[in-house]
This record gives sequence, structure tokens and C-alpha cells, in this order.
Amino acid sequence: MATKPGERRLQILQTLAEMLETPKGEKITTAALAGKLECSEAALYRHFASKAQMFEGLIEFIEQSLFSVINKISTEENEGFKQVELIIGLLLRFAQRNRGMTRVLIGDALVNENERLQIRINALLDKVEAAIKLALRIAATQENLKPDADFGALANLLRCYVVGRWEQYARSGFTREPLTQWPQQWPMLYFACLSQSGAPGA
Repeated sequence: MATKPGERRLQILQTLAEMLETPKGEKITTAALAGKLECSEAALYRHFASKAQMFEGLIEFIEQSLFSVINKISTEENEGFKQVELIIGLLLRFAQRNRGMTRVLIGDALVNENERLQIRINALLDKVEAAIKLALRIAATQENLKPDADFGALANLLRCYVVGRWEQYARSGFTREPLTQWPQQWPMLYFACLSQSGAPGA
């Protein structure tokens, strides 16, 4: 039975993501992708103008998946530090469940691809960092951080923690799962943030 254009596009992206899950990380070609889908390369180009556009489709999926939840966290959770904890937990969980997407997030899958793809990933990570920074500012208004704490430095530290866990996951052949030590590490990160805080009313 023939698939609708939108369904075929999704099938192509799902197959691309599955191919990215190989720990060896071989360069993916449109010929190999077409082979997996049992179609011609020309058939792929009826849905995407280029391989770069296919990767852009994956990045759009990542962005929509992450920020739909981040926006919900920001709306529904009032406590600033809890927002931070939930956002970081989301980022680790997303990578653990989406191996191929993890390789896109760390840029490993984008080597030798169009440079605009890495620029888009950088922008996505900057948005994540900005969301964490905003949550830290909220924590300061709740007297959990000093009003003059370096929110930018803290947000960047937490971003680097997440990217480091993603990197470890991918480089280990997906054996070192991002969530494995999260329950132990979040209190460490939390107290690192608190080291910039003073007692309420001090």
C-alpha cells in the first residue's frame, strides 16, 4: 500500500536515525539510506532536496521534542531549582532513548556534512542553556541563590555536564548510559550551585 508523502518523509528520518545508532559511526550515504528503505536515491530526493535537509529534519524533531517539554516545565513548575533538575533530567533521558539523535547532538554525525547543521545544533544548545539560566534566575528570586550569582557561568557548567554525558554515551558504544549516575550527581551539581548562595535574608 502506498504511503502518504508525510509518512514517507517520517519513514526516511526514522531510518536515518536508526542508521546513526551504530557505535562504529560510519559515514552515512544516500545510497546506503536508499538501500535500507529499498528505494532509489531519486525517490529520497522527491522528499528531501539534499542529505543536509534530512539532517535538518532530525534537528527539527529534536528541537520540538525537547522544547515542548522544557516549555511545559517552565509553565507548570514554580520552583527554580526543580526546573533545572527536570530540564537536565529530560536532556539525559532523551539521549538515552534516542541513540542516533545523541550523535547528532554532539556533532559526531555531522562531521563532513554541511556546516549549517552544526550551527543549528549550537543554536539549539544555546537555547537550552538560556532556559537553564532563566530557571537559575527564578531560583535567585526565591532566595536560593544570591541575586548577583553568575547565572551564565552556572548555566554553562550544567550544559557542559549534559554534553559530557552525551559524549560519554556515544563514545562508549552506548554502554555508559546518561541516567546511570544522575541520582547521585544531581545533588553534587545542586550543591555546586548553592556554593554561590547565601543564607536567606543574609
